[in-house]
Amino acid sequence: MSSKKQPQEKTRLHARNRNRERYDLSALIQANPELATYVTPNKHGNDSVDFSNPVAVKTLNKALLNHYYGIKHWDFPDTNLCPPIPGRADYIHHIADLLCENNFGRIPTGDTITCFDIGVGANCIYPIIGVTEYDWQFIGSDIDPKSIASAQQIINANPSLKNKIECRLQKDPKDIFYGVIDREDKIDISICNPPFHASLEDAQKGTRRKIKNLSGKKVKTPELNFAGISNELICDGGEYKFITNMVRESEKFAKNCYWFTTLVSKQSNLKGIYKSLEKYKPNQVKTIPMGTGNKSSRIVAWTFLSEAEQKEWRTTRWKTKASK
Repeated sequence: MSSKKQPQEKTRLHARNRNRERYDLSALIQANPELATYVTPNKHGNDSVDFSNPVAVKTLNKALLNHYYGIKHWDFPDTNLCPPIPGRADYIHHIADLLCENNFGRIPTGDTITCFDIGVGANCIYPIIGVTEYDWQFIGSDIDPKSIASAQQIINANPSLKNKIECRLQKDPKDIFYGVIDREDKIDISICNPPFHASLEDAQKGTRRKIKNLSGKKVKTPELNFAGISNELICDGGEYKFITNMVRESEKFAKNCYWFTTLVSKQSNLKGIYKSLEKYKPNQVKTIPMGTGNKSSRIVAWTFLSEAEQKEWRTTRWKTKASK
């Protein structure tokens, strides 16, 4: 292992993110010895992982989850999306802050909080982080039965996740809340990382650009460095159409959920999303900036609950504890 290792804060990550500093590769290799195979000096002479290699990325993520989150068993088919852990953690921390704003400056923790993850995926990453960091309950939906089965296997294999996450199959890919959220369900916050691309060609173009940036190589038919089957990355109309459909459907579940939230990767989509929100008249809309590395993103959040309804919700559901 090279000794040329300088802790460097990733200042754009959330203050509570466990990966604000450069990865401690020695500690991560101790957590997952297999990672040593994929660590080599970069052009600056510092030990690094080849982020253009999907196997290396997945192996690194296993080490991160083991070392920082105590998740010993995390596996899923290589064809499924392998998420970048720090970025996923940032979303969870930012929505915790959103709840904190409505709870007298304290993050509500424990099983009184239920989070709905739209598109839990085979990797189950958002519930893993939310359960570990804040002890929340989760409902995770997905349109792919194999992804649901994979997420359930991860839950079953890790004692800290058992009885904290419920997986529900969305049988109609056109629906988001219908079919998986019951009328009696109460969701404190919903999260969504929508499919980004509108077509396979669009996805491949983006991947070619990413691989060129990471490795300097041009690749005609690229292998996704974070993998991902088509329904995880692609939907008709891309991110914009998915989110506007979500906004439309959320209005029908206005009393079931305190905050609806979604990631919005493309800034150019914001104007149309705001216009869609205006049509359905939520009581509040917030935009929360996020950034990881060189990438900027944001969370758009909205609630239909009146001030009186929000107060009643907090009083009846949230048993306030101090956050970690």
